[in-house]
Amino acid sequence: MQPNMKNHMLSQEEIDSVLHRAHVGHLGTLHPDGYPYVTPIHYLYMDGKIYIHGTDVGQKVENLLRDPRVGFAVYDGGAYQIAAQPKTACNVNTEYESVIITGKARLIEDEALKYRVLQEVVRKYVPSMEQYPMPEASVAATGVIEMEIETITGKYYR
Repeated sequence: MQPNMKNHMLSQEEIDSVLHRAHVGHLGTLHPDGYPYVTPIHYLYMDGKIYIHGTDVGQKVENLLRDPRVGFAVYDGGAYQIAAQPKTACNVNTEYESVIITGKARLIEDEALKYRVLQEVVRKYVPSMEQYPMPEASVAATGVIEMEIETITGKYYR
């Protein structure tokens, strides 16, 4: 374990807070040639899982259908902390909280769960749109990925 991880671990409550608060995560899937394929995405953290919505086709979907192992990272950065009397340009730290997750992902087929996830996505990202209907055809045409979390760690610097 990295020294910063030992000294600056987030509690599960703090990890949950970061995952609920942050707006962009990075999903890593495995490309057919073995290289990582990382996609910045909007996501939802609900019921201890990560949910991602979008089309049900494309490179990330092809990758996870072939190999469901994925990685996911979220970063919530803050201000720079400059040493009181810096001696070098390196006397700077950044306030941040980050969460790293590994797990397995799959496309959801359950229409009721897809609808619930999409409602929560609207609530998180555009709460002013909650009162508008979500047509069944739109829900059916949307791909929703569910990531089961296998490992999760969080660290910070404040």
